Amino acid sequence: MGRGTEIGRVRGLGAAKSGVHHWWLQRVTAVSNLLLVVWFIVSLVRLPDLGHQTVTGWMGQPLVAVPLILFVVSVFWHLRLGLQVLIEDYLHSEGNKVAALLALNAFAVAGGLVGVFSILKIALGA
Repeated sequence: MGRGTEIGRVRGLGAAKSGVHHWWLQRVTAVSNLLLVVWFIVSLVRLPDLGHQTVTGWMGQPLVAVPLILFVVSVFWHLRLGLQVLIEDYLHSEGNKVAALLALNAFAVAGGLVGVFSILKIALGA
Protein backbone atom coordinates (compact mmCIF):
# COMPACT_ATOMS: atom_id res chain seq x y z
CA MET A 1 0.00 0.00 0.00
CA GLY A 2 2.92 2.36 0.52
CA ARG A 3 1.50 4.06 3.61
CA GLY A 4 4.00 2.71 6.13
CA THR A 5 3.33 0.76 9.29
CA GLU A 6 0.12 0.96 11.28
CA ILE A 7 1.81 2.96 14.02
CA GLY A 8 3.17 5.33 11.40
CA ARG A 9 -0.33 6.03 10.08
CA VAL A 10 -1.70 7.03 13.49
CA ARG A 11 1.33 8.88 14.76
CA GLY A 12 0.39 12.43 15.70
CA LEU A 13 -3.31 11.62 15.99
CA GLY A 14 -3.28 10.71 19.68
CA ALA A 15 -3.29 12.88 22.76
CA ALA A 16 -1.77 16.31 22.42
CA LYS A 17 0.02 15.73 25.75
CA SER A 18 -1.28 19.00 27.17
CA GLY A 19 -4.24 17.50 29.04
CA VAL A 20 -2.17 16.37 32.02
CA HIS A 21 -0.67 19.84 32.40
CA HIS A 22 -4.12 21.44 32.26
CA TRP A 23 -5.52 18.89 34.74
CA TRP A 24 -2.57 19.46 37.08
CA LEU A 25 -2.98 23.25 36.95
CA GLN A 26 -6.67 22.91 37.84
CA ARG A 27 -5.76 20.84 40.91
CA VAL A 28 -2.99 23.24 41.98
CA THR A 29 -5.27 26.27 41.68
CA ALA A 30 -8.06 24.42 43.50
CA VAL A 31 -5.76 23.65 46.44
CA SER A 32 -4.41 27.19 46.51
CA ASN A 33 -7.97 28.54 46.42
CA LEU A 34 -8.90 26.31 49.34
CA LEU A 35 -5.93 27.42 51.42
CA LEU A 36 -6.43 31.08 50.58
CA VAL A 37 -10.19 30.97 51.30
CA VAL A 38 -9.49 29.48 54.73
CA TRP A 39 -6.87 32.19 55.37
CA PHE A 40 -9.29 34.89 54.16
CA ILE A 41 -12.20 33.74 56.33
CA VAL A 42 -10.04 33.28 59.43
CA SER A 43 -8.50 36.72 58.89
CA LEU A 44 -11.89 38.38 58.53
CA VAL A 45 -13.28 36.63 61.61
CA ARG A 46 -10.32 37.87 63.65
CA LEU A 47 -11.01 41.51 62.77
CA PRO A 48 -12.75 43.52 65.51
CA ASP A 49 -15.45 44.66 63.07
CA LEU A 50 -16.09 44.64 59.33
CA GLY A 51 -16.37 48.40 58.87
CA HIS A 52 -14.81 50.12 55.89
CA GLN A 53 -11.98 51.70 57.90
CA THR A 54 -11.07 48.43 59.58
CA VAL A 55 -11.08 46.33 56.42
CA THR A 56 -9.16 48.86 54.30
CA GLY A 57 -6.63 49.27 57.11
CA TRP A 58 -6.27 45.50 57.25
CA MET A 59 -5.87 45.30 53.46
CA GLY A 60 -3.18 47.99 53.57
CA GLN A 61 -0.79 45.66 55.35
CA PRO A 62 1.75 44.00 53.03
CA LEU A 63 1.29 40.58 54.66
CA VAL A 64 -2.41 40.84 53.80
CA ALA A 65 -2.21 42.47 50.37
CA VAL A 66 0.12 39.85 48.91
CA PRO A 67 -2.08 36.82 49.80
CA LEU A 68 -5.15 38.74 48.60
CA ILE A 69 -3.48 39.33 45.23
CA LEU A 70 -2.49 35.66 45.06
CA PHE A 71 -6.11 34.77 45.90
CA VAL A 72 -7.51 36.93 43.09
CA VAL A 73 -5.01 35.56 40.55
CA SER A 74 -5.66 31.97 41.64
CA VAL A 75 -9.45 32.34 41.49
CA PHE A 76 -9.49 33.87 38.01
CA TRP A 77 -6.93 31.37 36.72
CA HIS A 78 -8.98 28.47 38.11
CA LEU A 79 -12.15 29.96 36.61
CA ARG A 80 -10.47 30.22 33.22
CA LEU A 81 -9.17 26.65 33.32
CA GLY A 82 -12.53 25.17 34.32
CA LEU A 83 -14.61 27.12 31.83
CA GLN A 84 -12.11 26.41 29.06
CA VAL A 85 -12.78 22.69 29.51
CA LEU A 86 -16.54 23.26 29.33
CA ILE A 87 -16.23 25.35 26.19
CA GLU A 88 -13.93 22.85 24.49
CA ASP A 89 -16.18 19.92 25.39
CA TYR A 90 -19.61 21.36 24.64
CA LEU A 91 -19.16 23.88 21.82
CA HIS A 92 -18.72 22.00 18.59
CA SER A 93 -18.62 24.84 16.06
CA GLU A 94 -15.02 26.03 15.72
CA GLY A 95 -16.07 29.65 15.24
CA ASN A 96 -18.21 29.67 18.39
CA LYS A 97 -15.50 27.86 20.31
CA VAL A 98 -12.81 30.39 19.35
CA ALA A 99 -15.10 33.33 20.12
CA ALA A 100 -16.07 31.88 23.49
CA LEU A 101 -12.45 31.17 24.40
CA LEU A 102 -11.42 34.69 23.42
CA ALA A 103 -14.26 36.15 25.52
CA LEU A 104 -13.35 33.89 28.43
CA ASN A 105 -9.69 34.91 28.30
CA ALA A 106 -10.61 38.59 28.07
CA PHE A 107 -12.96 38.28 31.04
CA ALA A 108 -10.44 36.36 33.16
CA VAL A 109 -7.60 38.78 32.45
CA ALA A 110 -9.78 41.86 32.91
CA GLY A 111 -11.33 40.56 36.13
CA GLY A 112 -7.96 39.58 37.54
CA LEU A 113 -6.43 42.92 36.64
CA VAL A 114 -9.31 44.86 38.21
CA GLY A 115 -9.01 42.80 41.39
CA VAL A 116 -5.23 43.19 41.62
CA PHE A 117 -5.44 46.92 40.81
CA SER A 118 -8.08 47.43 43.51
CA ILE A 119 -6.02 45.66 46.14
CA LEU A 120 -2.88 47.56 45.17
CA LYS A 121 -4.75 50.86 45.24
CA ILE A 122 -5.94 50.20 48.79
CA ALA A 123 -2.61 48.75 49.92
CA LEU A 124 -0.57 51.64 48.55
CA GLY A 125 -2.92 54.19 50.06
CA ALA A 126 -4.03 55.85 46.82
